[in-house]
Amino acid sequence: MSEPLRVGIAGLGTVGVGVVKILTQNADIITARAGRPIEIVAVSARSKGTDRGVDLSSYDWVDNTADLAAHENVDVVVELIGGSEGVAADLVNAAINNSRHVVTANKALVAHHGYDLALQAESKGVSLAYEAAVAGGIPIIKAMREGFAANNIHSVYGILNGTCNYILTMMRETGRDFDDVLQEAQDLGYAESDPTFDIEGIDAAHKLCILTSIAFGVKPDFDAMKIQGISHVNATDIAYATEFGYRIKLLGIARRVNGKIMQILEPCLVPINSPMGIIDDVYNAVYAEGDFVETPLLTGKGAGEGPTASSVVSDIIDIARGFKVPTFGIPAMELSDASWIDLGETRARYYLRLSVIDQPGVVADISAILKEQKISIEGMVQRARAPGQAVPIVLTLHDSRHENVVNAVEAIEKLSVCNEKPCLMRIEEI
Repeated sequence: MSEPLRVGIAGLGTVGVGVVKILTQNADIITARAGRPIEIVAVSARSKGTDRGVDLSSYDWVDNTADLAAHENVDVVVELIGGSEGVAADLVNAAINNSRHVVTANKALVAHHGYDLALQAESKGVSLAYEAAVAGGIPIIKAMREGFAANNIHSVYGILNGTCNYILTMMRETGRDFDDVLQEAQDLGYAESDPTFDIEGIDAAHKLCILTSIAFGVKPDFDAMKIQGISHVNATDIAYATEFGYRIKLLGIARRVNGKIMQILEPCLVPINSPMGIIDDVYNAVYAEGDFVETPLLTGKGAGEGPTASSVVSDIIDIARGFKVPTFGIPAMELSDASWIDLGETRARYYLRLSVIDQPGVVADISAILKEQKISIEGMVQRARAPGQAVPIVLTLHDSRHENVVNAVEAIEKLSVCNEKPCLMRIEEI
């Protein structure tokens, strides 16, 4: 039997405890599959005295997390602290510089610093593995880097945040508005006490940034992404989307358009019975389209102790086997600077909800603005109310240039009868 692979774990929250459970409870099968034992030798967290429901007494307790990077008995540092800066970043940098392999679930760190870390790891001959950083237990990183390695990838897109998907699902099923459902999600533990990263799309955008890099062989560039969360979506939008035959989903989309790359994270309408439309609750789903593979769908829970810890351990097993691939699928030095498309040049169909004062000529004024921008109306719903009251007007627009649609919406918003910021969302037939 080969020498054990020795692991040090930094961060003993939900996922860290899950990793301890898997490595101890499934030790025999993991040893058989890895070809050698995998042993936890050291751990580190904020508080030593916290009861975490697992026995940590046989492991070295490292008070200063940074010291784990140079621990003499550690071959692999597992970083489960989180955050793109601070302790997590310092630990990963130090571990790589000390020729330790790194396994992380930290999507923010990889999205913001992945390129530099990949250069360091590859120069040191160690792995920087992050399967758990994207979509929890869904093995999308392995699929993109290995399973689809023979393909030119045309696009990758998906539902990448379970909290947002849960909120949108419950809004649809109950008719309640955003704030009410968000509070429920927090009470159930699906949303953090500060849910900003989830509901404003930042968490999902970090994941999409990583997928974009692997799919197209470009350096991760989080700042190049257009990001919009779901806090502006209300029960009215959910109901009208259903009436038009759609579901609203927070989608991350990266695709080639006219030789350039589009990278956006925003709520979109998708057909009710489409593979994306039927993904509900806290589930994630990811598609990848290649030139020699039909659009495979990978779906599952995107967070939680079991799914995320399972992905962490899968990376540790790869390291134990001696299996190593470049961090982003090709050597980091060969990653290129992406050529990003101007979103104004892209075309799509759109959903547009307006709130206007019901008075003669309003629809004519709106139609005139759309005509001026060369935008054709596909469908319209207007509910009757007493004259002078605010009334929603909901439009679906034929395929139109994005810049024209934005110009039209800005002009409509300036009308004296428009009493609320318009809600504009893409319609994606995926």
